[in-house]
Amino acid sequence: MRHVDHISGQTFHGRKGKVENAFRYSVDYCLLDPEQAQGPALFSRNRRNLTALHDRDHGGAPGEGRGVAWVREVLQAHQLDKADGDILLLAQPRVLGHVFNPVSFWLCHGRDGSLRAVIAEVTNTYGDRHSYLCHHPDQRPITRHERLSAQKIFHVSPFQPVAGDYRFRFDIRDDRLGIWIDYCHGDTQLLATLTGRRRRLTNRAILWAALRRPLGSRRVLGLIHWQALVLWWKGARWHVRPEPPADEVSR
Repeated sequence: MRHVDHISGQTFHGRKGKVENAFRYSVDYCLLDPEQAQGPALFSRNRRNLTALHDRDHGGAPGEGRGVAWVREVLQAHQLDKADGDILLLAQPRVLGHVFNPVSFWLCHGRDGSLRAVIAEVTNTYGDRHSYLCHHPDQRPITRHERLSAQKIFHVSPFQPVAGDYRFRFDIRDDRLGIWIDYCHGDTQLLATLTGRRRRLTNRAILWAALRRPLGSRRVLGLIHWQALVLWWKGARWHVRPEPPADEVSR
């Protein structure tokens, strides 16, 4: 994949339980092969531009990432030898130098083109990061109808405990994309989704996104803090931030 795709999508969060809340926002993601993709003039890799993707932002601690090299080390460490094909990154790009990705995804394929593993790279507003490795025990292809589970061990929101389970579902097609994350702990349930059309990134799309959703990830960060204020106002319980897990990756 030598070009960069643009997902002009929507993210939805719905919380059920003693304190309920829901919101939906428009977001912009890029999908690319970080090792070889070439974007339009207003998009760059590892250098400044209106929009950009830097290797140091992904694959390891924020600002210290190693990109695809880190992903390959993770796959090797977990003996995922069937994920030996293309590795694509789905992430929000830098806009005017600023970046914040609550979650980005490494899509790891087999040589036959099928999706074999996904690394969900989660970053909280404190600057901590942890990644969840999703795959079938027998490394068979991940289909759009299947759900993969992971135990939550990383602090994301002060209004959720570091407990419970995630269930991931991935639907990656040539023309559209959908990711669903269900979280459950006790009587609290949370559904987070990312859905949108998949098209080749163009300068026109970059400029249109800049007009419709100015400031990129700065806007996303502001919306996260606004929703935290909403939950606090509704009386959601506050959980003190614990130390992040010692391991970078869990499954």
